Amino acid sequence: MRKNKLCVFIHFVWATWDRHPWITEEIERDLYRYLSAVCEDDGCEVLAVGGMPDHVHLLVSFPNTLTLAELMQHVKGGSSRLITQKLLTGVPFHWQGSYGAFSVSAHDKEKVIRYILNQKQHHADNTLWPEAEKAEIEQPIIEQVSA
Repeated sequence: MRKNKLCVFIHFVWATWDRHPWITEEIERDLYRYLSAVCEDDGCEVLAVGGMPDHVHLLVSFPNTLTLAELMQHVKGGSSRLITQKLLTGVPFHWQGSYGAFSVSAHDKEKVIRYILNQKQHHADNTLWPEAEKAEIEQPIIEQVSA
């Protein structure tokens, strides 16, 4: 019996509520581990996760059994509870309701991984990918781009 073969890479970006810098160095490692675990539980291979105090970038290899919205609901919902209950106790943490989702070609995958893993340096050097770094992502964005 044949199996479906899917080779889809999706770069997600989402921000904290009002771009508040809640993702401190003290919590980012635990947050990124949690995000990776949720993605893997949903059948995604995590290729890179990183970000800044006010937003997160995530690149995954996407399975054929999941929708973008389902993954974001699991990732953002669970991590919001984790941050509120365990990482920043007493702080009512929220993500923005929207997110960006960008398809990434196999050819550009390594460039996007480097971009995500080097977020702090890209922000310091102002060598940003404007579409992925927009402060006002109001609706889910799905588009094909080259990094």
